[in-house]
Amino acid sequence: MQRHGFLGGSAALRLRATGSVLLVAHLAFVAWYALRPLDVPWVLPPNLRPFASIRADLALGGSEAARSLGGALVLLAPLGVLLPVASGRLHVSPLASLLRTTAAAALLSVGIELLQTGVPGQVVDIDSVLLNTVGVALAHLAVVPAVRARLRRRYRETGPAGVPLEEPAQGRTPTIPRVGIAP
Repeated sequence: MQRHGFLGGSAALRLRATGSVLLVAHLAFVAWYALRPLDVPWVLPPNLRPFASIRADLALGGSEAARSLGGALVLLAPLGVLLPVASGRLHVSPLASLLRTTAAAALLSVGIELLQTGVPGQVVDIDSVLLNTVGVALAHLAVVPAVRARLRRRYRETGPAGVPLEEPAQGRTPTIPRVGIAP
């Protein structure tokens, strides 16, 4: 049974499987990167005030701020593309897709920040959650709507079975006359 909005076919299944594998690999990398203990001489206090560390990074100067803020934006940004690819939905509202993906990324980012409380050298920073979420939303907006529109156009041109819709009919379907059998 085919669900409405499900991109069917073997190519779609391969795409979803590849997206799922890449999603798991990226999440494993993020877990390793964000939850590894750091050997630092001192640890800053946790930042629970929004935009405080962003202002501090901007005060450091252009290149240092770009490295720090860009790293936070890019860390979870691939989720903006990988989550919709792994779901495999073709016919979905762009706003619903953006909200679903951004909410999942925000929850994941909050979970990572909470897990960092038990890791030596790592501190909780609310601005990391904000920047990670914005990075996912930007990646989603930059890639997913255009790719879905392109896939919808191709799906409309070829049809659900992958056969072009313009092919002429090959004649009537042969039928077998009904044979009456007496008991």
